[in-house]
Amino acid sequence: MHSVSNFEVIPIYTWLLDTLREEYEQARLIKESSRGSVRLIRHKKSGKRLILRQFTGNTEVYRKMLSISCWNLPAVLEVASQGEENLVLEEYIEGDTLDFLLQEALFSPKETRQIVTQVCQALWALHSMGAVHRDIKPENIILRGREAVLIDFDAARLYKQERDTDTQILGTTGFAAPEQYGLSQSGPRADIYALGILINVMLTGQHPSKQLARGHLGRVVGRCTQVNPKKRYPNIIRLMEAL
Repeated sequence: MHSVSNFEVIPIYTWLLDTLREEYEQARLIKESSRGSVRLIRHKKSGKRLILRQFTGNTEVYRKMLSISCWNLPAVLEVASQGEENLVLEEYIEGDTLDFLLQEALFSPKETRQIVTQVCQALWALHSMGAVHRDIKPENIILRGREAVLIDFDAARLYKQERDTDTQILGTTGFAAPEQYGLSQSGPRADIYALGILINVMLTGQHPSKQLARGHLGRVVGRCTQVNPKKRYPNIIRLMEAL
């Protein structure tokens, strides 16, 4: 057997970080917090843009996403970890967030149904692999032309049947389901709750506790946002049918 002691094995985290520093430059710092940062980076020669996430925490959902393809989700290109530090390289989605668009005008019922149905398609892909997004809100949905793309999976987790509660409370106040505050483990119906809030905000600009949308979509919002998860739509397919 030949010795391989003369070869240096470089950890993928170190190799990826060195490669990015050498071949890419920062175009824009998108977000920075105590948990990490999100940057838009640009290849020095080709000009190709990518999203680089550097954060501490769990990468299990990003690793699952390496093997799936969905038009309503960004492609995850590489995931590397070193201790608690993580690097995620993903497709850059060019477009405006719903949050930005809602500053100008509300959406019509037809537009809302089309956009939310596409977000449901993204969630169907995530839920099918056992993941829950846990942070659906206007800032995390980008319109790429007429296509809605769901982004930011830092709060996402794989649903674990044996657990009673989440190990970490994450989510956005106003959109997070009650169970995300430690009442029970947040499963796929937590995302359905957040979608109900999203529908209402797109139609009225308000949380449903302040102003509930009218008509059929208002009834959809009402069922999505039941405090008891068992009273919500049982899965994302049923919500899509209701829409």
